Amino acid sequence: MATVAEVPGDRLPHPRWLSSANDRDYRRWRDARLARYPLRVEELLVEIRDPFRVTPAEHAAIMSRCDRANMALYAFGLMKQDELLLRAGLLSLGATFGLRAIEDHRSAGTDGIVRIEVVNEGGRNGYIPYTDRPISWHTDGYYNFHSPRRCVGAMLLHCARSAEQGGENRLLDPEIAYIKLRDDDPAHIGALMHPAAMSIPENAEESGAIRPVNVGPVFFVHPSGALGMRYTARKRNILWRDDEQTRKAVAALERILDTDPLVLRIKMSPGQGMICNNVLHDRSGFRSAADEGRLLYRVRYHGRICRPEN
Repeated sequence: MATVAEVPGDRLPHPRWLSSANDRDYRRWRDARLARYPLRVEELLVEIRDPFRVTPAEHAAIMSRCDRANMALYAFGLMKQDELLLRAGLLSLGATFGLRAIEDHRSAGTDGIVRIEVVNEGGRNGYIPYTDRPISWHTDGYYNFHSPRRCVGAMLLHCARSAEQGGENRLLDPEIAYIKLRDDDPAHIGALMHPAAMSIPENAEESGAIRPVNVGPVFFVHPSGALGMRYTARKRNILWRDDEQTRKAVAALERILDTDPLVLRIKMSPGQGMICNNVLHDRSGFRSAADEGRLLYRVRYHGRICRPEN
């Protein structure tokens, strides 16, 4: 399986704006984030000629969009019929942006890439990403959080085949969710940064493998000093901390994700993909032709998108 590397560093920097007592720095950071945030999903799109040889201009364009929204959408038309070459290209593209510490996922190939498609048998059968059903709002790897340096910090999602109907994604930068929650009530943030805010119960598989209970915060500070998020809107197999403020914060977040005008929407076409710092996203249900269904490739990383000098 792919090797999972540790994120270096033994101290977690604490952004000055994160303190509830430092309203001036928060307002400065907040206003800058909102002023630059894209209002249309097309603003995130970058054409890439060759994922093995990203040009300086293409690299700068991807980084600019990630600086604005923690995500960028890309499109390239090469390697449509060659899966091995495509998979190698996706790994090369991620590495270009500092993403090399690949999560060791149970459904990944030896290169760490997971095929997201409808399956009716095998180890992926029964898990909702491998069905045509809708998936509620979440960040990836929310059930596998061990610490801010040992969690899914970034993701690459590439569309090889789209669905005939449905299969759209809604997207939102976690920093925007943080802003909307803090503006609504600063106490929401304290509740969702509690180290036991959200728990995912133990999961036992038919094979006998057991994923232990996973407990952690919703918002946390990544070793880079950036804000990270761990969240799922699912109603089953999730336990929230049993206090009134947490319930209020969860309800406020659900409302924001359902109604906020900054939520972006896209249905990716073949050759399009997203590279992101594990942003909030969902997926609508879909329907595909029986002979050639929807297929996406996903890579999840420990660490975040960074420039070469980092």
